[in-house]
Amino acid sequence: QLEADLFVIATDVERVCVDFGKPNERPLDRLTLEETRRYMEEGQFPEGSMGPKIAASLVFLEKGGKEAIITDRAHLFEAVQGSGGTRIVTQV
Repeated sequence: QLEADLFVIATDVERVCVDFGKPNERPLDRLTLEETRRYMEEGQFPEGSMGPKIAASLVFLEKGGKEAIITDRAHLFEAVQGSGGTRIVTQV
């Protein structure tokens, strides 16, 4: 309804990670819609953690938004300016 292009979520971590809390944890700078859906299906983003933030980002993008950013408050300005945080985009 707002016809916004950008959706930003401030959380407790600078970047979304896969294999969170494991020795092979990997922070993600950029994700496509397809990659994000695949990670969701793999269970990478649990319901009590990053899951709701990722789900909200997917809904935004599926309804016509261009980009979603997830980051912490300390990196919010940099993320919106193009560096920092995790960017989820419809395509690369």
